[in-house]
Amino acid sequence: MKIFLGFILGIVAVFLAGIAFVYSGIYDVGATAPHNPAVRWALHTTMHNSVTARAEDIRPTQRFDEDQVRKGLEHFSETCVMCHGAPGVEPSEVGQGLRPEPPDLAEAAKKWAPAELFWIVKHGVKMTGMPGFGPTHADEDLWAVVAFLGRLPNMSPEGYRAMASGASKAGAEEQQ
Repeated sequence: MKIFLGFILGIVAVFLAGIAFVYSGIYDVGATAPHNPAVRWALHTTMHNSVTARAEDIRPTQRFDEDQVRKGLEHFSETCVMCHGAPGVEPSEVGQGLRPEPPDLAEAAKKWAPAELFWIVKHGVKMTGMPGFGPTHADEDLWAVVAFLGRLPNMSPEGYRAMASGASKAGAEEQQ
């Protein structure tokens, strides 16, 4: 009985300490200060495991072709470069001010499976500044972004500029 009572009192003490921490204002939530290592680890690990679990049953609708990659580049240029940058392109002031810092997508694309990238692009990630594009974009468009992200790890700044230049010309021709 003493062990059980000690366990319950321990849980109550941890709960009360947590409440005191939340109400104390001790933790700096300013976006100019990075998270401390423990919080960064907890948030990153939670996000990674959550995405992996939710993307488990997602399957790409088809193999990615060049048209999808170009379409993905157009969406990437419109919605991603501002925060994440691109090969040879720095993030905007908005992207540079976000905490946690938006990842370099050329590196991130190596670490995530296509289904996981799709899930992240579609649903976003709370408390990171990463919006969910599912409400504003069709799944076909989101898969196109994933197709383009698959190319990023091997893309040079020159290759990105050339591809972006070609995509913007193609988009202008389609609108005429």
